[in-house]
Amino acid sequence: MEESHNNVVPVAPSETGSGQYGCSHYRRRCKIIAPCCNQIFDCRHCHNESQNSVQVDLANMHDIPRHDVKRVICSLCSTEQDVQQVCIQCGVCMGRYFCSKCKFFDDDVSKKQYHCDECGICRTGGEENFFHCKKCGKLLIEHCFPKATNPFTCVSSVFKLSVSLTKYLVNCHDLLLSVDCCYSSSMKDSHRCIEKAMHQNCPVCFEFLFDTTKDITVLPCGHTIHLGCVREMQKHCQYSCPVCSKSFCDMSRVWEKMDEELASTPMPEMFQNKMVWILCNDCGETSEVKFHIIAHKCLKCKSYNTRRTQAASAPCLSRMEEMVR
Repeated sequence: MEESHNNVVPVAPSETGSGQYGCSHYRRRCKIIAPCCNQIFDCRHCHNESQNSVQVDLANMHDIPRHDVKRVICSLCSTEQDVQQVCIQCGVCMGRYFCSKCKFFDDDVSKKQYHCDECGICRTGGEENFFHCKKCGKLLIEHCFPKATNPFTCVSSVFKLSVSLTKYLVNCHDLLLSVDCCYSSSMKDSHRCIEKAMHQNCPVCFEFLFDTTKDITVLPCGHTIHLGCVREMQKHCQYSCPVCSKSFCDMSRVWEKMDEELASTPMPEMFQNKMVWILCNDCGETSEVKFHIIAHKCLKCKSYNTRRTQAASAPCLSRMEEMVR
């Protein structure tokens, strides 16, 4: 029988120091030796933060090819050894969760880690709670050498562990590489597929989403974004996707208030018959509507999430300028 490449070891006498060692990213009882620069770090995130800081010369910045890690150092007895779960010297378990494929150790098994062969990395949250979307994670590489109550669907703690694509970029030529993405099972029949959705930067903070350690949200339009960034947007009354401008929550009550606002703010007589063309960000419909200084309502879906597609005529602009003066 083939030995499993990852497993969870129950608490035992060999668990000396469990939870007492590690870094801000992971609790573990070993350090890794980076194969790229031969330096010692608590984890790959510590390496990447150190080697990509502003103090490092741009030419020397790099990420660790974490699948290529070969050697680790026990945090208790300082013995250098090959990657394995139990120290060959003191017998301590260096990580209650251990994945030999990802060279990954973690003492905090409450995250329900599991290795996903289709993704090629370790995920968190329990394998039974997620499914793979082959389209959202598709990455094209050409000629490469060396039921939620929230107004949006939250995929919490899914992308806690990242994958280094370095090993895939060696000796590749005209390669079509599919890197699947895991999404919450609750989204299986409802999420909208967008090709390479996870291989983009967060549209707010610009951090690469596939490598992020932060919680991620998939908006109804299918675009991905940090959950924290969405919450910051909401604090500033921003309720539309920063990529496609579609509303990501039910805005019907807001539109009703807008109806009342427009009804109580009649336009001057000179503008009452003025018509403008608009594009609805929510349904994509274009329509010609009466001009109003506050907002314009889509004739199809009744949304006020619209934009002008044609500028006002010159006579109207000159009249407005005169009024301002």
